[in-house]
Amino acid sequence: MSEQQLTHLDETGAARMVDVGAKAHTERVALAESFIRMEAATLELILSGGHKKGDVLAVARVAGIMAAKKTWDLIPMCHPLLLTKVSVTLTPDRERSGVHILAECRLTGQTGVEMEALTAASVAALTLYDMCKAVDRGMEIAQTRLLEKHGGKTGSWMR
Repeated sequence: MSEQQLTHLDETGAARMVDVGAKAHTERVALAESFIRMEAATLELILSGGHKKGDVLAVARVAGIMAAKKTWDLIPMCHPLLLTKVSVTLTPDRERSGVHILAECRLTGQTGVEMEALTAASVAALTLYDMCKAVDRGMEIAQTRLLEKHGGKTGSWMR
């Protein structure tokens, strides 16, 4: 770990929500990804539009967007944020037999949006799993990770 200390602990060591009141409002951006691997037949079912549950990619996209907006309700100590942009892109990948998910979150505010982007990507993947589990219980969600973040006191970071 770097010399930077964890900030969700108070002076007694108890968990707390960080006070960001004195931080400057800056543009904050984060990109996160996830990948859900599945049987080739499952991917083809999704792409053909033949799934009984309809357009599962569209549903997963909306679920990811909604999840980003509710991150503060899901992850303890996250601040409620007024996101100005959330996008979730789902790209089928026949070569790897799965779907790549890219989530981007933006705002102008006092704290970053990394958790929101990670939550969006994760929930989109979980939604695909939920909608397709009846035909493919062996799906695997992998590579959920932050790709980059910009803004704030710590500046930019890219994987």
